[in-house]
Amino acid sequence: MRGITIRLLADTRPLRESPAFRRLWLGTTLSTVGGMMTKFAVPLQVYQLTGSTFAVGALGLAALVPLLLVGLVGGSLADAVDRRSLVLVTSSLLAALSVVLAAQAYAGLDEVWLLYVIVAVQSLVGSLDNPARRTFVPRLLPPHRLAAGIALTSLTFQISLFAGPAIGGAVTGAFGLAACYLVDACTFVGALYGVARLPPMPPLGTLARPGLAAVAAGFRFVGSSPVLTGVFLGDLVATVLGMPFALLPAVNAELFGGDPRTLGLLVAAPGVGGIVVSALSGPVGRVTRQGRGLLVAITVWGLAIAGFGLSRTLWLSLVTLGLAGAADVTSVIFRSTVVQTVTADELRGRVSAVDYVVGAGGPELGNLRAGAVGSLTSPTISAVTGGLAVVAGAAALAWSLPSLRHYRAVAADPPS
Repeated sequence: MRGITIRLLADTRPLRESPAFRRLWLGTTLSTVGGMMTKFAVPLQVYQLTGSTFAVGALGLAALVPLLLVGLVGGSLADAVDRRSLVLVTSSLLAALSVVLAAQAYAGLDEVWLLYVIVAVQSLVGSLDNPARRTFVPRLLPPHRLAAGIALTSLTFQISLFAGPAIGGAVTGAFGLAACYLVDACTFVGALYGVARLPPMPPLGTLARPGLAAVAAGFRFVGSSPVLTGVFLGDLVATVLGMPFALLPAVNAELFGGDPRTLGLLVAAPGVGGIVVSALSGPVGRVTRQGRGLLVAITVWGLAIAGFGLSRTLWLSLVTLGLAGAADVTSVIFRSTVVQTVTADELRGRVSAVDYVVGAGGPELGNLRAGAVGSLTSPTISAVTGGLAVVAGAAALAWSLPSLRHYRAVAADPPS
Protein backbone atom coordinates (compact mmCIF):
# COMPACT_ATOMS: atom_id res chain seq x y z
CA MET A 1 0.00 0.00 0.00
CA ARG A 2 2.83 2.40 0.86
CA GLY A 3 4.43 1.76 -2.54
CA ILE A 4 1.16 2.53 -4.34
CA THR A 5 0.80 5.80 -2.40
CA ILE A 6 4.34 6.87 -3.30
CA ARG A 7 3.72 6.17 -6.97
CA LEU A 8 0.53 8.25 -6.89
CA LEU A 9 1.90 11.29 -5.09
CA ALA A 10 3.74 14.06 -6.89
CA ASP A 11 7.47 13.43 -7.26
CA THR A 12 9.07 15.95 -4.88
CA ARG A 13 12.68 14.99 -5.58
CA PRO A 14 13.32 18.21 -7.56
CA LEU A 15 12.53 20.19 -4.38
CA ARG A 16 14.83 17.99 -2.28
CA GLU A 17 17.69 17.77 -4.75
CA SER A 18 17.87 21.35 -6.05
CA PRO A 19 17.97 24.19 -3.48
CA ALA A 20 17.73 26.77 -6.28
CA PHE A 21 14.60 25.13 -7.68
CA ARG A 22 13.14 24.92 -4.16
CA ARG A 23 13.66 28.64 -3.49
CA LEU A 24 12.25 29.55 -6.89
CA TRP A 25 9.23 27.29 -6.35
CA LEU A 26 8.42 28.66 -2.89
CA GLY A 27 8.81 32.31 -3.93
CA THR A 28 6.82 31.82 -7.11
CA THR A 29 4.03 30.04 -5.23
CA LEU A 30 3.62 32.93 -2.80
CA SER A 31 3.65 35.56 -5.53
CA THR A 32 1.30 33.64 -7.80
CA VAL A 33 -1.31 33.39 -5.04
CA GLY A 34 -1.17 37.17 -4.75
CA GLY A 35 -1.43 37.53 -8.52
CA MET A 36 -4.58 35.43 -8.57
CA MET A 37 -6.11 37.66 -5.92
CA THR A 38 -5.67 40.52 -8.36
CA LYS A 39 -7.07 38.43 -11.23
CA PHE A 40 -10.12 37.83 -9.04
CA ALA A 41 -10.45 41.49 -8.03
CA VAL A 42 -10.11 43.23 -11.40
CA PRO A 43 -13.01 41.42 -13.19
CA LEU A 44 -15.17 41.87 -10.08
CA GLN A 45 -14.42 45.59 -10.00
CA VAL A 46 -15.25 45.91 -13.71
CA TYR A 47 -18.50 43.98 -13.28
CA GLN A 48 -19.48 46.10 -10.27
CA LEU A 49 -18.89 49.25 -12.32
CA THR A 50 -20.63 48.08 -15.54
CA GLY A 51 -22.87 45.07 -14.83
CA SER A 52 -21.72 43.68 -18.21
CA THR A 53 -20.19 40.29 -19.00
CA PHE A 54 -18.88 41.79 -22.24
CA ALA A 55 -17.00 44.45 -20.27
CA VAL A 56 -15.45 41.70 -18.15
CA GLY A 57 -14.55 39.71 -21.27
CA ALA A 58 -13.02 42.85 -22.82
CA LEU A 59 -10.33 42.68 -20.14
CA GLY A 60 -9.06 39.76 -22.20
CA LEU A 61 -8.75 42.00 -25.24
CA ALA A 62 -6.87 44.61 -23.21
CA ALA A 63 -4.37 41.93 -22.19
CA LEU A 64 -4.24 40.20 -25.56
CA VAL A 65 -3.07 43.11 -27.73
CA PRO A 66 0.23 43.77 -25.89
CA LEU A 67 0.65 40.04 -25.39
CA LEU A 68 0.65 39.46 -29.15
CA LEU A 69 2.74 42.55 -29.93
CA VAL A 70 5.44 41.97 -27.32
CA GLY A 71 5.28 38.32 -26.26
CA LEU A 72 7.17 36.82 -29.16
CA VAL A 73 9.81 39.56 -29.14
CA GLY A 74 10.19 38.91 -25.43
CA GLY A 75 11.19 35.35 -26.25
CA SER A 76 13.96 36.53 -28.58
CA LEU A 77 15.17 38.88 -25.84
CA ALA A 78 15.28 35.96 -23.40
CA ASP A 79 17.56 34.12 -25.84
CA ALA A 80 19.98 37.08 -25.99
CA VAL A 81 20.47 38.25 -22.36
CA ASP A 82 20.90 36.83 -18.90
CA ARG A 83 17.40 35.53 -18.14
CA ARG A 84 17.75 35.91 -14.38
CA SER A 85 18.55 39.63 -14.67
CA LEU A 86 15.65 40.16 -17.07
CA VAL A 87 13.16 38.52 -14.70
CA LEU A 88 14.38 40.58 -11.75
CA VAL A 89 13.58 43.77 -13.69
CA THR A 90 10.19 42.61 -14.97
CA SER A 91 9.09 41.24 -11.58
CA SER A 92 9.90 44.59 -9.98
CA LEU A 93 7.76 46.38 -12.57
CA LEU A 94 4.86 43.98 -12.01
CA ALA A 95 5.04 44.63 -8.27
CA ALA A 96 4.83 48.38 -8.97
CA LEU A 97 1.72 47.87 -11.10
CA SER A 98 0.02 46.03 -8.24
CA VAL A 99 0.72 49.07 -6.07
CA VAL A 100 -0.95 51.26 -8.73
CA LEU A 101 -4.04 49.03 -8.68
CA ALA A 102 -4.24 49.33 -4.91
CA ALA A 103 -3.86 53.12 -5.12
CA GLN A 104 -6.70 53.54 -7.63
CA ALA A 105 -8.99 51.39 -5.50
CA TYR A 106 -8.19 53.21 -2.27
CA ALA A 107 -8.68 56.55 -4.07
CA GLY A 108 -12.11 55.42 -5.31
CA LEU A 109 -11.41 56.45 -8.91
CA ASP A 110 -13.84 53.84 -10.34
CA GLU A 111 -12.62 54.35 -13.92
CA VAL A 112 -13.04 51.29 -16.14
CA TRP A 113 -10.64 52.66 -18.76
CA LEU A 114 -7.90 52.91 -16.13
CA LEU A 115 -8.35 49.26 -15.21
CA TYR A 116 -8.04 48.30 -18.89
CA VAL A 117 -4.83 50.35 -19.20
CA ILE A 118 -3.26 48.77 -16.11
CA VAL A 119 -4.19 45.27 -17.30
CA ALA A 120 -2.65 46.05 -20.71
CA VAL A 121 0.62 47.24 -19.15
CA GLN A 122 0.69 44.19 -16.87
CA SER A 123 0.32 42.01 -19.95
CA LEU A 124 3.11 43.84 -21.74
CA VAL A 125 5.57 43.39 -18.85
CA GLY A 126 4.43 39.80 -18.31
CA SER A 127 5.14 39.11 -21.98
CA LEU A 128 8.79 39.89 -21.28
CA ASP A 129 8.85 38.14 -17.91
CA ASN A 130 7.18 34.82 -18.60
CA PRO A 131 9.18 33.42 -21.56
CA ALA A 132 12.44 34.05 -19.66
CA ARG A 133 11.04 32.56 -16.45
CA ARG A 134 9.97 29.37 -18.27
CA THR A 135 13.57 28.62 -19.23
CA PHE A 136 14.67 28.27 -15.59
CA VAL A 137 13.41 24.76 -14.81
CA PRO A 138 15.27 22.90 -17.61
CA ARG A 139 18.49 24.61 -16.45
CA LEU A 140 17.98 23.77 -12.78
CA LEU A 141 16.95 20.12 -13.18
CA PRO A 142 18.36 17.14 -15.12
CA PRO A 143 16.24 15.78 -17.99
CA HIS A 144 14.90 12.82 -16.00
CA ARG A 145 13.49 15.22 -13.38
CA LEU A 146 11.96 17.64 -15.89
CA ALA A 147 8.43 16.17 -15.93
CA ALA A 148 8.37 16.11 -12.11
CA GLY A 149 9.61 19.70 -11.97
CA ILE A 150 6.96 20.85 -14.42
CA ALA A 151 4.29 19.02 -12.42
CA LEU A 152 5.43 20.84 -9.28
CA THR A 153 5.42 24.15 -11.16
CA SER A 154 1.90 23.37 -12.29
CA LEU A 155 1.00 22.63 -8.66
CA THR A 156 2.07 26.20 -7.85
CA PHE A 157 -0.39 27.56 -10.40
CA GLN A 158 -3.19 25.31 -9.19
CA ILE A 159 -2.60 26.28 -5.56
CA SER A 160 -2.91 29.90 -6.65
CA LEU A 161 -6.07 29.20 -8.64
CA PHE A 162 -7.69 27.90 -5.47
CA ALA A 163 -6.09 30.03 -2.76
CA GLY A 164 -6.00 33.34 -4.66
CA PRO A 165 -9.74 33.65 -5.42
CA ALA A 166 -10.77 32.05 -2.11
CA ILE A 167 -8.60 34.46 -0.11
CA GLY A 168 -9.52 37.28 -2.48
CA GLY A 169 -13.24 36.70 -1.91
CA ALA A 170 -12.77 36.66 1.87
CA VAL A 171 -10.53 39.75 1.85
CA THR A 172 -12.91 41.63 -0.45
CA GLY A 173 -15.89 40.81 1.74
CA ALA A 174 -14.05 42.03 4.85
CA PHE A 175 -11.79 44.87 3.64
CA GLY A 176 -12.71 45.69 0.03
CA LEU A 177 -11.03 45.22 -3.35
CA ALA A 178 -8.10 47.51 -2.59
CA ALA A 179 -6.81 45.06 0.02
CA CYS A 180 -6.51 42.31 -2.63
CA TYR A 181 -4.29 44.51 -4.77
CA LEU A 182 -2.15 45.49 -1.78
CA VAL A 183 -1.59 41.89 -0.69
CA ASP A 184 -0.52 41.03 -4.25
CA ALA A 185 2.10 43.79 -4.19
CA CYS A 186 3.52 42.46 -0.91
CA THR A 187 3.82 38.87 -2.15
CA PHE A 188 6.27 39.91 -4.88
CA VAL A 189 8.94 39.86 -2.17
CA GLY A 190 8.87 36.05 -2.39
CA ALA A 191 9.20 36.01 -6.16
CA LEU A 192 12.09 38.48 -6.16
CA TYR A 193 13.93 36.50 -3.48
CA GLY A 194 13.59 33.22 -5.37
CA VAL A 195 14.92 34.70 -8.60
CA ALA A 196 17.69 36.75 -6.94
CA ARG A 197 19.19 33.58 -5.43
CA LEU A 198 19.42 31.81 -8.79
CA PRO A 199 22.78 31.46 -10.54
CA PRO A 200 23.33 33.54 -13.70
CA MET A 201 21.18 32.23 -16.57
CA PRO A 202 22.77 33.25 -19.89
CA PRO A 203 21.50 31.27 -22.91
CA LEU A 204 23.59 28.28 -23.93
CA GLY A 205 24.78 27.78 -27.51
CA THR A 206 24.53 30.45 -30.18
CA LEU A 207 23.16 33.74 -28.88
CA ALA A 208 20.22 35.12 -30.81
CA ARG A 209 20.04 38.79 -31.73
CA PRO A 210 16.66 40.12 -30.55
CA GLY A 211 14.29 41.04 -33.33
CA LEU A 212 11.96 39.76 -36.00
CA ALA A 213 14.56 37.42 -37.54
CA ALA A 214 14.99 35.63 -34.21
CA VAL A 215 11.22 35.43 -33.75
CA ALA A 216 10.87 33.97 -37.25
CA ALA A 217 13.48 31.32 -36.43
CA GLY A 218 11.42 30.26 -33.42
CA PHE A 219 8.27 30.01 -35.56
CA ARG A 220 10.13 27.97 -38.19
CA PHE A 221 11.25 25.53 -35.52
CA VAL A 222 7.70 25.14 -34.18
CA GLY A 223 6.30 24.79 -37.71
CA SER A 224 8.86 22.10 -38.56
CA SER A 225 7.64 19.93 -35.67
CA PRO A 226 4.11 18.48 -36.07
CA VAL A 227 4.15 17.53 -32.40
CA LEU A 228 4.84 21.09 -31.23
CA THR A 229 2.27 22.43 -33.66
CA GLY A 230 -0.25 19.94 -32.34
CA VAL A 231 0.22 20.70 -28.65
CA PHE A 232 -0.12 24.44 -29.29
CA LEU A 233 -3.24 23.97 -31.41
CA GLY A 234 -4.69 21.73 -28.71
CA ASP A 235 -4.27 24.43 -26.11
CA LEU A 236 -5.92 27.01 -28.37
CA VAL A 237 -8.88 24.71 -29.01
CA ALA A 238 -9.40 24.24 -25.27
CA THR A 239 -9.03 27.86 -24.20
CA VAL A 240 -10.44 29.91 -27.08
CA LEU A 241 -13.57 27.77 -27.32
CA GLY A 242 -14.06 26.75 -23.70
CA MET A 243 -12.72 29.36 -21.25
CA PRO A 244 -15.63 30.18 -18.85
CA PHE A 245 -14.23 32.73 -16.37
CA ALA A 246 -15.81 35.85 -17.90
CA LEU A 247 -19.19 34.23 -17.23
CA LEU A 248 -18.66 33.62 -13.51
CA PRO A 249 -19.70 37.06 -12.15
CA ALA A 250 -22.96 36.88 -14.13
CA VAL A 251 -23.62 33.25 -13.13
CA ASN A 252 -22.96 34.14 -9.50
CA ALA A 253 -25.33 37.13 -9.69
CA GLU A 254 -28.10 35.26 -11.51
CA LEU A 255 -28.04 31.93 -9.66
CA PHE A 256 -26.29 32.37 -6.32
CA GLY A 257 -27.13 35.86 -5.01
CA GLY A 258 -24.00 37.74 -6.07
CA ASP A 259 -22.04 37.29 -2.82
CA PRO A 260 -18.28 37.92 -3.47
CA ARG A 261 -17.42 34.92 -1.30
CA THR A 262 -19.50 32.64 -3.51
CA LEU A 263 -17.81 34.08 -6.58
CA GLY A 264 -14.50 33.36 -4.90
CA LEU A 265 -15.52 29.70 -4.54
CA LEU A 266 -16.53 29.49 -8.21
CA VAL A 267 -13.26 31.02 -9.41
CA ALA A 268 -11.28 28.82 -7.02
CA ALA A 269 -13.00 25.54 -7.94
CA PRO A 270 -10.79 24.76 -11.00
CA GLY A 271 -7.78 25.24 -8.75
CA VAL A 272 -9.06 22.58 -6.35
CA GLY A 273 -9.24 20.05 -9.17
CA GLY A 274 -5.82 21.15 -10.36
CA ILE A 275 -4.31 20.76 -6.90
CA VAL A 276 -5.64 17.20 -6.61
CA VAL A 277 -4.16 16.20 -9.97
CA SER A 278 -0.88 17.99 -9.30
CA ALA A 279 -0.55 16.37 -5.87
CA LEU A 280 -1.29 12.95 -7.41
CA SER A 281 0.80 13.58 -10.53
CA GLY A 282 3.12 10.60 -10.06
CA PRO A 283 1.40 8.55 -12.77
CA VAL A 284 1.16 11.57 -15.11
CA GLY A 285 4.92 12.03 -14.95
CA ARG A 286 5.43 8.44 -16.13
CA VAL A 287 3.08 8.62 -19.14
CA THR A 288 5.01 8.22 -22.39
CA ARG A 289 2.13 8.76 -24.86
CA GLN A 290 1.89 12.40 -23.90
CA GLY A 291 0.20 13.52 -27.12
CA ARG A 292 -2.67 11.10 -26.64
CA GLY A 293 -2.91 12.08 -22.98
CA LEU A 294 -3.18 15.74 -24.01
CA LEU A 295 -6.08 15.02 -26.36
CA VAL A 296 -7.95 13.06 -23.69
CA ALA A 297 -7.44 15.85 -21.15
CA ILE A 298 -8.76 18.47 -23.60
CA THR A 299 -11.87 16.36 -24.23
CA VAL A 300 -12.58 16.02 -20.50
CA TRP A 301 -12.13 19.79 -20.11
CA GLY A 302 -14.73 20.45 -22.81
CA LEU A 303 -17.26 18.05 -21.31
CA ALA A 304 -16.78 19.59 -17.86
CA ILE A 305 -17.36 23.13 -19.16
CA ALA A 306 -20.54 22.02 -20.92
CA GLY A 307 -21.68 20.40 -17.66
CA PHE A 308 -21.00 23.64 -15.79
CA GLY A 309 -23.18 25.52 -18.26
CA LEU A 310 -26.07 23.16 -17.58
CA SER A 311 -25.72 23.28 -13.79
CA ARG A 312 -28.23 25.16 -11.66
CA THR A 313 -26.91 24.25 -8.21
CA LEU A 314 -23.78 25.54 -6.49
CA TRP A 315 -22.38 22.13 -5.59
CA LEU A 316 -22.65 20.83 -9.16
CA SER A 317 -21.12 24.02 -10.55
CA LEU A 318 -18.19 23.62 -8.17
CA VAL A 319 -17.75 19.93 -9.08
CA THR A 320 -17.79 20.52 -12.85
CA LEU A 321 -15.39 23.46 -12.56
CA GLY A 322 -13.14 21.30 -10.36
CA LEU A 323 -13.16 18.54 -12.97
CA ALA A 324 -12.29 21.13 -15.63
CA GLY A 325 -9.34 22.29 -13.52
CA ALA A 326 -8.11 18.70 -13.14
CA ALA A 327 -8.22 18.19 -16.90
CA ASP A 328 -6.52 21.53 -17.51
CA VAL A 329 -3.52 20.86 -15.28
CA THR A 330 -3.07 17.42 -16.86
CA SER A 331 -2.94 18.96 -20.32
CA VAL A 332 -0.51 21.66 -19.13
CA ILE A 333 1.90 19.06 -17.73
CA PHE A 334 1.86 17.12 -20.99
CA ARG A 335 2.20 20.22 -23.18
CA SER A 336 4.99 21.84 -21.16
CA THR A 337 6.99 18.62 -20.93
CA VAL A 338 6.80 18.09 -24.69
CA VAL A 339 7.78 21.70 -25.41
CA GLN A 340 10.79 21.73 -23.10
CA THR A 341 11.95 18.23 -24.12
CA VAL A 342 12.07 18.75 -27.88
CA THR A 343 13.49 22.31 -27.81
CA ALA A 344 17.23 23.11 -27.68
CA ASP A 345 18.28 25.60 -24.97
CA GLU A 346 19.33 28.28 -27.49
CA LEU A 347 15.72 28.30 -28.78
CA ARG A 348 13.95 27.85 -25.47
CA GLY A 349 13.23 31.54 -24.95
CA ARG A 350 11.55 31.90 -28.34
CA VAL A 351 9.64 28.62 -28.18
CA SER A 352 8.66 29.38 -24.58
CA ALA A 353 7.39 32.73 -25.87
CA VAL A 354 5.17 30.92 -28.37
CA ASP A 355 4.03 28.68 -25.53
CA TYR A 356 3.32 31.73 -23.38
CA VAL A 357 1.44 33.61 -26.10
CA VAL A 358 -0.68 30.54 -26.78
CA GLY A 359 -1.15 29.70 -23.08
CA ALA A 360 -1.96 33.27 -22.02
CA GLY A 361 -3.53 34.64 -25.20
CA GLY A 362 -5.91 31.72 -25.73
CA PRO A 363 -7.69 32.22 -22.39
CA GLU A 364 -8.00 35.97 -23.04
CA LEU A 365 -9.62 35.30 -26.42
CA GLY A 366 -11.74 32.62 -24.79
CA ASN A 367 -12.99 35.01 -22.12
CA LEU A 368 -13.77 37.59 -24.79
CA ARG A 369 -15.72 34.95 -26.74
CA ALA A 370 -17.52 33.73 -23.63
CA GLY A 371 -18.45 37.24 -22.55
CA ALA A 372 -19.69 38.26 -26.00
CA VAL A 373 -21.77 35.11 -26.51
CA GLY A 374 -23.07 35.37 -22.94
CA SER A 375 -24.20 38.95 -23.56
CA LEU A 376 -25.90 38.10 -26.86
CA THR A 377 -27.55 34.90 -25.60
CA SER A 378 -27.01 33.70 -22.03
CA PRO A 379 -24.16 32.37 -19.85
CA THR A 380 -25.67 28.88 -20.19
CA ILE A 381 -25.59 28.88 -23.98
CA SER A 382 -22.07 30.35 -24.00
CA ALA A 383 -20.67 27.65 -21.70
CA VAL A 384 -22.48 24.67 -23.25
CA THR A 385 -21.72 25.52 -26.87
CA GLY A 386 -18.12 26.34 -26.00
CA GLY A 387 -17.56 23.06 -24.17
CA LEU A 388 -19.06 20.96 -26.96
CA ALA A 389 -16.96 22.84 -29.53
CA VAL A 390 -13.84 21.88 -27.54
CA VAL A 391 -14.78 18.20 -27.74
CA ALA A 392 -15.26 18.48 -31.50
CA GLY A 393 -11.95 20.32 -31.87
CA ALA A 394 -10.03 17.66 -29.94
CA ALA A 395 -11.49 14.96 -32.18
CA ALA A 396 -10.46 16.93 -35.27
CA LEU A 397 -6.88 17.25 -33.99
CA ALA A 398 -6.68 13.53 -33.22
CA TRP A 399 -7.78 12.74 -36.77
CA SER A 400 -5.63 15.30 -38.59
CA LEU A 401 -2.37 14.99 -36.62
CA PRO A 402 -1.46 11.31 -36.17
CA SER A 403 2.07 12.31 -35.11
CA LEU A 404 0.57 13.97 -32.04
CA ARG A 405 -1.45 10.85 -31.18
CA HIS A 406 1.61 8.63 -31.48
CA TYR A 407 4.21 10.86 -29.81
CA ARG A 408 6.24 9.02 -27.16
CA ALA A 409 8.51 10.52 -24.53
CA VAL A 410 11.20 8.97 -22.38
CA ALA A 411 9.72 8.03 -19.02
CA ALA A 412 11.24 9.24 -15.78
CA ASP A 413 13.00 6.72 -13.55
CA PRO A 414 10.86 5.19 -10.78
CA PRO A 415 10.57 7.01 -7.48
CA SER A 416 13.27 6.17 -4.99
